[in-house]
Amino acid sequence: MFHLIFGLPCLYVVTRVLWPLPWPFAVKAGIAVLLLVASQYHLWSRLSSGSVFAPEFPRVLILLFNWAFGAIFLLAAMQLALDVVALASRLVPGGGWAIPAGWRYAEAALAMLLSAVAVQQAVRVPPLKDVTVEVENLPAGFDGFTLLQLTDLHLSRLFPAAWAREVVTRSNGLGVDLVVVTGDLIDGALASRRADVEPLRGLQAPDGVWVIPGNHEYFFDYAGWMRRYAELGMGVLENRHTVLKRGGDALVLAGVTDLSASHSGRPVHDLDAALAGAPPNAPIVLLDHQPRGAARSAAKGVALQLSGHTHGGMIWGLDRLVARANAGFVSGAYAVGAMTLYVNNGTGLWPGFALRLGTSSELTRITLRGKPRS
Repeated sequence: MFHLIFGLPCLYVVTRVLWPLPWPFAVKAGIAVLLLVASQYHLWSRLSSGSVFAPEFPRVLILLFNWAFGAIFLLAAMQLALDVVALASRLVPGGGWAIPAGWRYAEAALAMLLSAVAVQQAVRVPPLKDVTVEVENLPAGFDGFTLLQLTDLHLSRLFPAAWAREVVTRSNGLGVDLVVVTGDLIDGALASRRADVEPLRGLQAPDGVWVIPGNHEYFFDYAGWMRRYAELGMGVLENRHTVLKRGGDALVLAGVTDLSASHSGRPVHDLDAALAGAPPNAPIVLLDHQPRGAARSAAKGVALQLSGHTHGGMIWGLDRLVARANAGFVSGAYAVGAMTLYVNNGTGLWPGFALRLGTSSELTRITLRGKPRS
């Protein structure tokens, strides 16, 4: 289905950008074939691994596919805008503006340049982003508590072991109290990704490294991956919680399975189970991969929910569509009742659409502060 949907921008580019150019038929036909091949990136991914979510071919080829795919996507959007202007000009007396060939060359060059920038921004090791969250009734022992949120690493041929090692090195250098990983750590089968996830064993923090599943874990061997995360030294929070202590002060760290679990026969997303038995007066930090259940979390008394999943919308403009699919949440901090929701743009992102324009990846260091009484 992906390859059929994404073939439409290619068809639009061929008919509205390429074919009107004053080039020989053979040249245009050859370029059209190359564009068609690039637009079917997800089909080639499926053929390489059995899944559109895990392209199992060389990294340089994945980079080129994403660049070409991104250029097609951006060029189709630009051409659509020009076509709307040209169509509107016909409504003006004496109008009927024809798009010059030079404009088509310019938009193609711009699309290719922007796509190259977008791929580079997507695959870099992310910069640090500092966020301060005020929490009501935060115990004094946790005032200034720091945690690092990683999410949507999507370790794969595109985000391999070398990239993961650099993320771990930078993460450990931040000196945080706690590390949490809010899902979508991998894309691929356990046998294919074993070496790529191994660097995660090196993540260290005094209060531990804790992880929840995202929706992509369910596309592969879910149970196998949960065992592997535990073997790497990460605590897996599947509808359960742990209590962090500072002397007599307590902070609850809870985690839930992904909302997509109901389609897999695995333990369904169960916030009640995750919070069962938690100390009644301790603030709750909830790890939930998808942000769209934030209102229910707030109603259950959660102080801070950490989510990912949206990749920040990836491209300016596209973020509005992503927000609509996620209850209006796409990037950054939101006040949901008395709760703060933080939606992380992602440490990495899905190799099937590795493009970022206007939405940076991030290593997110969150500092908890007591909320002043009003």
